[in-house]
Amino acid sequence: MQAINQFAVNILGPAGPLILIAGLGLLLLVLAIPMFFMSRSNPMDRLDTQSGRKQLDAETRAVLRDKKKNDKLNKYAQFLEPQDAKELSDIRMKLLQAGYRTKDAVQLYYFAQFVMGIGGLILGVGYFMLVLDPSQATTQQTVMYTLGPGAAGYYFPKYWITKRVQTRQEEIESGFPDSLDMMLVCVEAGQSMDQAIVRVSKELRASYPSLADEFELVSHEMKAGKDKTIVLNGMGERCGVQDVMSFVTVLNQSQSFGTPISDALRVYAAEMRDKRVMRAEEKANKLPTKMTLTTMMFTVPPLLIILVGPSVLGITQLGEIGGTMGQ
Repeated sequence: MQAINQFAVNILGPAGPLILIAGLGLLLLVLAIPMFFMSRSNPMDRLDTQSGRKQLDAETRAVLRDKKKNDKLNKYAQFLEPQDAKELSDIRMKLLQAGYRTKDAVQLYYFAQFVMGIGGLILGVGYFMLVLDPSQATTQQTVMYTLGPGAAGYYFPKYWITKRVQTRQEEIESGFPDSLDMMLVCVEAGQSMDQAIVRVSKELRASYPSLADEFELVSHEMKAGKDKTIVLNGMGERCGVQDVMSFVTVLNQSQSFGTPISDALRVYAAEMRDKRVMRAEEKANKLPTKMTLTTMMFTVPPLLIILVGPSVLGITQLGEIGGTMGQ
């Protein structure tokens, strides 16, 4: 890096490394522009050609491709979506766990990474050129101030999604025992499982909106005629919480073996209440350990000052008196 830096300074002057990095970025952008205008063949057209069917009309094609409000993003879908099916499925599931269920969520995620990465790079270069002195900056400072903001902007959407998933899972985990108790009351009162889920989704809206959204989505899918087992398994995957997955397993087994759902709910609701109490006790037991370091930081130094301070002051004064007498 030092050799490259020195070579750039000798050829282009003090701002040579920055000019070299900016030129490389501009070259990559120029090379990427033609790729955005290269459109792949439409899978629907290929299907029509292979099967010999007639061309689908514009309305049917729009419904199948789901281009509602996504016309601009669909033009660049091949660049805003992973080409690997497994990677696409993983990022879509992570966005679902974060609460983003729209069709264009994956495209918006990668578009945000691209825009924030380029924006951070432009801001970093501008700050480096206008505020700092490029001639006095080292290679490490040049890379840090120019590429650092771009990297931070590129990884910020990933950090945001990760934190959103954690927050949402904590909310679902906190409200799930209450939802089971409410569901058990509804079932024992004579309501069916579908009606109980609808009622629980309405009652939980104020306290736990994320969990209410999941129950509401389950109720809509059941009303649409989707298989109950598939619907419940989908809820467990979207939540990403072990308690919900276990609850789904209990309901599926109860349905398979023909046991009353009220009995399964009663046992599992009691288990969830005990588990919530255990989590609270676990956090309470961790609290003294976490407070030890803080207590030492804010208690020991003042105590040392109070105990040792007078002795140090007395020794200092004795030293001054002894020096005066010696003179």
